[in-house]
Amino acid sequence: MALFTADEVQQLALQIGVASFAISFLAGVLIHRGHFCTMGAISDWVVMRDATRLRQWALAVAVAMAGFGLMAWLGWISPLNTIYASFQVTWLSALLGGSLFGVGMVLASGCSSKSLVRLAAGNLKSLVVLLAMAVAALAAMRGLTAVWRVHGLDTVTIALPNGPFVGQWLSAFLGLDLRAGVGISAALVSLCLVSWVLNDRRFHTAFNWLTGAGLGLLVVALWWVSGVLGFVPEHPDTLEPVFLTTHSGRMEALSFTAPVGYWLDAFLYYSDGSKRLTLGMVTVLGVLGGACLSAVQQGSFRWEGFTDRADLVRHLVGGALMGTGGVLAMGCTFGQGLSGLSTLSLGSLLSVLGIFAGTWAALHWQMRQD
Repeated sequence: MALFTADEVQQLALQIGVASFAISFLAGVLIHRGHFCTMGAISDWVVMRDATRLRQWALAVAVAMAGFGLMAWLGWISPLNTIYASFQVTWLSALLGGSLFGVGMVLASGCSSKSLVRLAAGNLKSLVVLLAMAVAALAAMRGLTAVWRVHGLDTVTIALPNGPFVGQWLSAFLGLDLRAGVGISAALVSLCLVSWVLNDRRFHTAFNWLTGAGLGLLVVALWWVSGVLGFVPEHPDTLEPVFLTTHSGRMEALSFTAPVGYWLDAFLYYSDGSKRLTLGMVTVLGVLGGACLSAVQQGSFRWEGFTDRADLVRHLVGGALMGTGGVLAMGCTFGQGLSGLSTLSLGSLLSVLGIFAGTWAALHWQMRQD
């Protein structure tokens, strides 16, 4: 097993940063041009019974899931090395956090990724949303609400004897090794999702396929960067295996709630010397850059602000709910909805169910107010 020198590790970290920026830059372009939005997808279905954007989302999940399963089957990566590997599922935090995030993104007119894209296109309301989200996320990670979370909600757990991933349960049931279980389960579930996507002929346009499949492939690409390119079996300083540049030290993919909070933390406390640029923080910059270039090239860049006080209050509350909910649920519509579900994590499934339930409830509440 080859050992890395300190200089080689530094060079590798730079390569990971460049690759992560390039991947998230393309994601920013696709989200902007494809109008990819989980809240919008649910809204289209609830209000107009139009499932086009929901099929975009399902296609992205299917491609990300198939790609992750293939890499796991080949032995390149393992779900056990991701941030979603925990034999104790904090189900109450996942459901409540997901619900709060869902309500928040309706009030804020979009989730964390959509807010980044809208800010890049000149929407200053999204800047307020992201600032409120960052403050609330930091509080939920390290502040007063973090104490309540750790000593309250996170103590309510379910023990999973076969593990937190569907692939582990399939392996235990059929007597397979983990690689086979993850690969087979990913193939089966992704085929089901693709079958549903193919069921509507109106969906079959290059625009929809490029948006959905493209974003799914970019999640897979970031898993490869994080889990294959970024894996150092023996770090020269600690002599322990590590996944370089990730905040958790484990494999990570696209997620935006906590990384936006890390940017605020770095801005406020950079001089303490402990701050470092992580993979998640780089992806925030990449999405902003890609969406901004797309908006300028398209001619859709416009400065926008709040219309009245009520609009400001809604977006502030929405951002705060997304920040708190995203930390409780351990991810946003990308962190759990795409990256998490691609691993077939049971905890991610609970978080996504919470997000969908909260969004559905908030949309119905809004329709009654109108």
